[in-house]
Amino acid sequence: MDWTSTTALITGASSGIGAATARYLAQRGMRVILIARREELLIAVQQEIESAGGTAIVLPADLSSESDRIRVYREVITSYGVPDILINNAGFGWYGYFLDMPFEIARNLIEVDVMATVHLTHLFLPLMLQKPEARIINIGSIAGGLPEQGVAMYASAKAFLNSFSTSLFRELRGTSTSVSILRAGPVRTEFFDRARNQPNGHSVPAESMAVSADRIAAGIWRLIRRPRRVLYVPFYYLFSPLLETLFGWAIDLVGPLLLRKNIKKIPR
Repeated sequence: MDWTSTTALITGASSGIGAATARYLAQRGMRVILIARREELLIAVQQEIESAGGTAIVLPADLSSESDRIRVYREVITSYGVPDILINNAGFGWYGYFLDMPFEIARNLIEVDVMATVHLTHLFLPLMLQKPEARIINIGSIAGGLPEQGVAMYASAKAFLNSFSTSLFRELRGTSTSVSILRAGPVRTEFFDRARNQPNGHSVPAESMAVSADRIAAGIWRLIRRPRRVLYVPFYYLFSPLLETLFGWAIDLVGPLLLRKNIKKIPR
């Protein structure tokens, strides 16, 4: 399929992976619909895309809100039609002991990282199935297969997306719509700053290994052109699930040491 002149809806598009993906797809002729809370940042991304000759639409929304998700669906369908591509990218993280994590943050993480993906997919999928070809791409993480210390809620959310995306991929085989998950390693975005600045949050050690958001955007483009169930970016994280299988016992023993560099010793 020629994906130029098609429409991609991107959540979490105000910065990081979402903004990089919006720029990348707009450069290839797609109309992009930008969804996020921070309207001023969305407008900045829109202006950058339009100054380069692309087309971008700004639709501010708080995806932790069910009513906002329904509003997004209705406005997109009514004003812009059924998107050809849905990229569920919105999410945030928190690093620290689970017992120190404020419950409001835990609940909000589930709403944004999990429920927004499930709800938007449930809303748009029936209409996307009526198109000649369509793509749903969920942004996961290698943390979904490596439940490390300090990221209990984030890793659990990404593990859910792994199973959800795989099940949908298999359910939709033979239809016009494919579902994929991109499992990313650490990416240089404001994710790390946000994790650090959350109440009781701390710096994430993986920040030093992060790759650029543009590499993730290129991976998303590969999944659009040639869909598959899962894509790892960078590719060598393909072997990351083996770490838990083969060396989980060792991680059990030494894992907490990383967290204790940043946080007071957990009570016993």
